[in-house]
Amino acid sequence: MSRSIRACTFLDKGGTGKTTTAAHLGVALAEQGNDVLLIDLAGKQGDLVKHFGRWETVERQIAEDDDWPNISTVFQDQWGAIAEKLGDAAVDDLILETDEGVDLIPAHPGLDSLDAELGNIDDAHDRYSRLDSFLDEYIEPLGYDAILIDLPGLTNNVSYNGLWAARNVIAPVEMGPFESEQAEALRADLDKIGANFDVDVELAMVLPNKVDTRTKLAEEYLDAFEEAYPEAFVSSHVPVSQDIRNAAESGRTAFALEDPSTTARRAREAFLENAATLVERLEESERAAPVGGETA
Repeated sequence: MSRSIRACTFLDKGGTGKTTTAAHLGVALAEQGNDVLLIDLAGKQGDLVKHFGRWETVERQIAEDDDWPNISTVFQDQWGAIAEKLGDAAVDDLILETDEGVDLIPAHPGLDSLDAELGNIDDAHDRYSRLDSFLDEYIEPLGYDAILIDLPGLTNNVSYNGLWAARNVIAPVEMGPFESEQAEALRADLDKIGANFDVDVELAMVLPNKVDTRTKLAEEYLDAFEEAYPEAFVSSHVPVSQDIRNAAESGRTAFALEDPSTTARRAREAFLENAATLVERLEESERAAPVGGETA
């Protein structure tokens, strides 16, 4: 493909597994032969980079004031001048390699003030398209097959930048009434973005996460989500697994576990199936979309 497929993990709620989903889908895509870049916009805590055991590197760079440029820098008015001055190093310094086949642009404390900084930009198109412009001009030439963006669990100017840049949303949902309400609110928000800015942002995947199918209630919610989102729903749900939590705490994904539990193996299979489905859906969407992804 001449252009990377792009998607973001997003739901206006914390704790649904957005970061875990981004990490595991990214590795699954890499396992299937894709060059993958993950971008962490979810907050300064750096949970995505922690999944790959690189947090100490990032933390040391911050402590030693060796953390510039960083992901928040690319949103600034001065980024073009910075990139011109530093050349290839400007982007190279942003990207970390991992041991699991994906590259990663980590979060940074500068994200904390980024929402307010973007809010000071009067022109809405400029305010929401800065990440998109950065990806188009500086990341696409690197030749990644897929770019996955992990967004914060709330709607703000940073989230809107991620939605605008990715144009495709992966919504991890747990089996409960609140997640159902949030998923419906997300669909309404995406419709609003399209109406206000003439940009199509699609709900590409509703991914049931942390599912315990031993309970009747979980099965009922699976059926309800499939009925509500027939085009976006994926039947390869991710089971609840303590192994996934343990792996994250040790700086790995479930794909790096040498002796995974039954639930971890099922989770890996689900992420592999969903990664293949995601590529199929986004490639089809890319072929159908006008140039630039904007509506006519």
